Amino acid sequence: MTSEVQFWDPQIWELMIALGLLFGAMLLANLLRRKIGIINRSLIPSAVFGGFLMLVVIGIYSALTGRPLFNTTTLEAITYHGLGLGLVALSFRTTEKASGKERLRDIFNTGVTTVATYLLQGIMGLGITLGLSYVLGNWAASGILLPMGFGQGPGQAFNWGVIYQTATDYPPFEHGASFGLSVAALGFVASSIGGVIYLQRMRKQGLLKGEIGLDQKGEDLSLDMVSRKDEIPIAESLDKLTVQFGLVFMAYMLGYGLMYLISLGLDALGGFFSGTVKPLIWGFNFLFGMLFAGLIKSVMRKLKEKGHMNREYTNNFMLNRISGLTFDLMVVTSIAAINLSAFRYKEFIIPLLAICIVGTIGTYWFLDFICRSLFPKYEQEQFLAMYGMLTGTASTGLILLRQIDPQYKTPASSNLVYQNLWAIVFGFPMLLLLGVVAQSLLMSWITLGLITLLLVAMMIILFRSRIFKKKSAE
Repeated sequence: MTSEVQFWDPQIWELMIALGLLFGAMLLANLLRRKIGIINRSLIPSAVFGGFLMLVVIGIYSALTGRPLFNTTTLEAITYHGLGLGLVALSFRTTEKASGKERLRDIFNTGVTTVATYLLQGIMGLGITLGLSYVLGNWAASGILLPMGFGQGPGQAFNWGVIYQTATDYPPFEHGASFGLSVAALGFVASSIGGVIYLQRMRKQGLLKGEIGLDQKGEDLSLDMVSRKDEIPIAESLDKLTVQFGLVFMAYMLGYGLMYLISLGLDALGGFFSGTVKPLIWGFNFLFGMLFAGLIKSVMRKLKEKGHMNREYTNNFMLNRISGLTFDLMVVTSIAAINLSAFRYKEFIIPLLAICIVGTIGTYWFLDFICRSLFPKYEQEQFLAMYGMLTGTASTGLILLRQIDPQYKTPASSNLVYQNLWAIVFGFPMLLLLGVVAQSLLMSWITLGLITLLLVAMMIILFRSRIFKKKSAE
């Protein structure tokens, strides 16, 4: 007898079967979306549609067999790492620096608007679930997952759902991970519905012509996009795509190493630090990966300047494909990972629907107002990009933007890239509050008050020129 794992054992094939089914669902969804007009015009990305198809298959399989189709841990791991790897890949891209007073102002305003929308979503979500907790007895702080699911996407919604489900001193949030993923899934639906409504509004105003749908225009690719003369060859002793993956995974693992070392120190301190700060660190794993991606890029740039490195090792086209792959996989997996059994409980479904409906309307109205006020030269493009990003992901925003700006000629697309630094700086106080909001009912109310004050501060910053000009005029 031997205890060695054999090639035919289920655990050897578990991940491959899961990936095969998930990719198959995306391919089927893409086929249906392209062939069925009503689905095409809905603007639902193939990965989102594939996730819902997979969710139906999982439900049918479980009902017929009485056992799950997937190991939940496998889906959760794919969701968790998909966000981190995708953002690290984007961090390795080479981008032109934005310049000009007006461009820098728009980038700054985009970053502040992103944080202001997070705060508004947090106020709406937390306010609703706190109020409902006195009537339904639901988990009071669950509404704080609205900005995580809508604003940050399924990766962060899942991360914080797990944290609130397992790592709080307050009674844990049963089905927290499923709740977070459900918010993110409904966020994708909200982005599609809101996007279509806005595009139809543009059509009535005579600003849009032709059919509304995905992929109506072709894509122009040149050899220079795939391999420039100063870059490493596509294929030599090490394939060029392998190099891109190697850099991404190296930065991600260095980020893991730093998080591990920090966690050792937090565990030694115990108490507040291990119960609150540690989950915060692991919930934002992508930030550590992005940090090391930036450091590796800086080292490579210095080596090239000193003549120790003669060729470029990164390629934007391939890095975009890596991020697209991981984001698509993250989206389809996050939706497939939703635990439908949680919807049997009224304390779960009523708050979920309430915060998502109010969150959709509030986000639409807020961004419509901001874009009309602060981005008058390209308000429609800015709205579609930001609304898609702040109800789904950055890729959802670009999908909506492509309907009226297929070549990304307006600054709206680059605003989404360059605004991240300002979003991190101004959003950091809210990140800290995420770690304490679930500690007690009182702390949830205190957090609601603090994020309201932060929103007021963000609005003053956004409309600083008008406020101070008006005061000076008086």
